[in-house]
Amino acid sequence: MKALEEKIADRSAEIVVIGIGYVGLPLVVELAKAGFHVTGYDKDPRKVAALSGGTSYIEDIPTDVVQPLVAGGKISASTDPAVLGRADCVIVCVPTPLNKTKEPDISYIVSATEEIVAHQHPGMLIVLESTTYPGTTREVMVPKLTQGFALGEQVFVCFSPERVDPGNKRYGTRNTPKVLGGSTPACIVVGQALYSQIIDTVVPVSSTDTAEMVKLLENTFRAVNIGLVNETAQIARRLGIDVFEVVRAASTKPFGFMPFYPGPGLGGHCIPIDPLYLSWKLRELKFQAKFIELADQVNSTMPSYVVGIVTDALNDRERSVKGSRVLISGVAYKKNITDMRESPAFDVIAELERRGAKVEYMDPWVPEVDEHGVRMKSVDPAASFAPYDVVVIVTDHDDVDYARMRREARLIVDSRDVMRKHGGAGHNIVGL
Repeated sequence: MKALEEKIADRSAEIVVIGIGYVGLPLVVELAKAGFHVTGYDKDPRKVAALSGGTSYIEDIPTDVVQPLVAGGKISASTDPAVLGRADCVIVCVPTPLNKTKEPDISYIVSATEEIVAHQHPGMLIVLESTTYPGTTREVMVPKLTQGFALGEQVFVCFSPERVDPGNKRYGTRNTPKVLGGSTPACIVVGQALYSQIIDTVVPVSSTDTAEMVKLLENTFRAVNIGLVNETAQIARRLGIDVFEVVRAASTKPFGFMPFYPGPGLGGHCIPIDPLYLSWKLRELKFQAKFIELADQVNSTMPSYVVGIVTDALNDRERSVKGSRVLISGVAYKKNITDMRESPAFDVIAELERRGAKVEYMDPWVPEVDEHGVRMKSVDPAASFAPYDVVVIVTDHDDVDYARMRREARLIVDSRDVMRKHGGAGHNIVGL
């Protein structure tokens, strides 16, 4: 333990980050900036080639930050798990998706753990950052990592939930507080020794289970409140009330209220998925997580709800969805990023196509897609909106010419309230 702490303190510790996507690459960069040599290990040869060449593939990490760190020998990348053999610290940032029945898929965590075990040596710190259900670190990782290595003496195992928010210009890796749970008190000490080198505030908690639960609470809080406001949007529409006006007015209350805004559905790597990890775990314990499951039901129906609004809006103009030309404005899961993971746009597109619509999309951040059975190239953002029977705003990117859209489009279904900033209500604008 002391030897590992000394290596961390003098920056001689070799660090490997497994998974160099939206979570792993920012960690690689921060660790390298702090003076460590960091290897990004990933099975995707395209990411490895890009990082090895000093090129960033994530908009939050500029290439001009990565390039000098690579050139200076602080960052390397590999597809070879043998790099784990020389690692003093390993941080696991692999995907944790849901399968088709919305059950957790932790196969990437298991695979990463087995690769670590195959190259394990005394004096290693292993930290899992991938979101998962409470008990994963303790039940899945620790038994494998302690076959011949004493926990808290020869191997140190922690869980520290990632808090990456793509596109956030205010909070990044360093200034976002980091929760850390250790398998033993010694594990927390070693884990804190590492993270304190790159994070302004480290928040230790009593166990890995607690740290895993922290992450799930954070995103369940958002999912449930978004579910509430999405249901409120449906209620408000039936009452002839603008839900966005209601939320804006309610948010003027200086206490007891936090604004959440409705939309076409949940997207991203966390909020649509993480709460279901918790509800799945609780079903094992014969407990039903009613709030979580109800919120998932509401949020999962929002793409269909948006398609229903499109259908009604076209009908009001004596047009059928079948045969109509529809332009989806934005397929990224939120504005001003390229990330399409779990984007509700794909469900909107699929249902419109099932109803016979001729669907295209326009997104200045995503030139082409091959996701969830949707294979398309973006329409030129400078092209006219006039040929389309309806334009559906799914993602409210800032660099779309909404004023021109307002002038040219025959009909706009605005699921993000973005047109309020560009002239407000109009005869050709239908809100959520």
